[in-house]
Amino acid sequence: MRVDLFDFHLPEDRIALRPVHPRDAARMLVVRPDATPRLDDRVVRDLPDLLAPGDVLVLNDTRVIPARLVGLRARGENVSRIEVTLHKREAADRWRAFARPAKRLGVGDRIRFGEDAESTACLLGALDAEVEERGEAGEVMLRFAFAGPVLDEAIARIGHMPLPPYIASKRADDAADLHDYQTVYARHEGAVAAPTAGLHFTDDLFRRLEARGIGCRFVTLHVGAGTFLPVKGEDTSEHKMHAEWGMIDAATAEVLNAARASGGRIVAVGTTSLRLLESAARPDGSFAAWSGDTDIFITPGYRFRAVDVLMTNFHLPRSTLFMLVCAFCGIDVMTQAYGHAIDNGYRFYSYGDAGLLFRAPGEGGQPDGIPISG
Repeated sequence: MRVDLFDFHLPEDRIALRPVHPRDAARMLVVRPDATPRLDDRVVRDLPDLLAPGDVLVLNDTRVIPARLVGLRARGENVSRIEVTLHKREAADRWRAFARPAKRLGVGDRIRFGEDAESTACLLGALDAEVEERGEAGEVMLRFAFAGPVLDEAIARIGHMPLPPYIASKRADDAADLHDYQTVYARHEGAVAAPTAGLHFTDDLFRRLEARGIGCRFVTLHVGAGTFLPVKGEDTSEHKMHAEWGMIDAATAEVLNAARASGGRIVAVGTTSLRLLESAARPDGSFAAWSGDTDIFITPGYRFRAVDVLMTNFHLPRSTLFMLVCAFCGIDVMTQAYGHAIDNGYRFYSYGDAGLLFRAPGEGGQPDGIPISG
């Protein structure tokens, strides 16, 4: 499928650099492909009224680690500043990472990360790593001098919150991001990007959902930095997704099966939850306990097995996530929805507003190439 079908113009001032407070005050565009009106302007705190008793929300409880590291690579007298974003742990002492500028790194190079990276004498504020492999698109395999919990502590001490490139290019991370770029229910450390639809949830919103008879269950998918990679080819078949580790426990699988059997809907909070559910679902849409890597790439024509409703933020043009929502509602519907959002001042991306998308009947729409306004 042609990648340019998923392109659109987004004005710079629509990119949110900070979230709204309180979290559930963000705007939310409700998209119903088979209803009139198709689009409805609401706010996140309206969510309990937009769902029905017996529905079950599925949220990703991964916790973001400070995965952006800055350091120095020394090669003789030649010293270069290197920035890496960790994206997938491969062993107790090894991480896959995206490096910038990757062209300055070779296998065997050593990088010293941390505030005291320039000092070879001070080891308390430093973390050393060796480049073991070089891959495509700036990816490297790093073997660190520490392993296990000691490595985790060092990363927590010297790392920065891995804000998405479209925010990090406009401002530095700060203390507010330590709270803002983490869901209130984050539990299992391992993500290097936030499951951003979940950033809108508050304790009060959870209480109101429970009072309405709407269930909430948690799964884990450790979101990788590959989620921000653009689709560079001209056809979707040329794109390779980076694998991410996820897990659904037996109790959650049982609740989801029971909800489906009683007529309740499965509501994925975020594309990460949706991708995990669709990876784990059996052909009939039922669930069992599941864990492992997933690199599922969902584009129009995909037949959804597990998810009926999707809550998600507004995504990048030509991104795998925009392709996913087009598969869920149809390209023509999401073209109209994104055009409406742009024209009506919705805030985009990780710190932006949300959409509540109801799945289109059948497999989802087919490409029609209608340009998005803006």
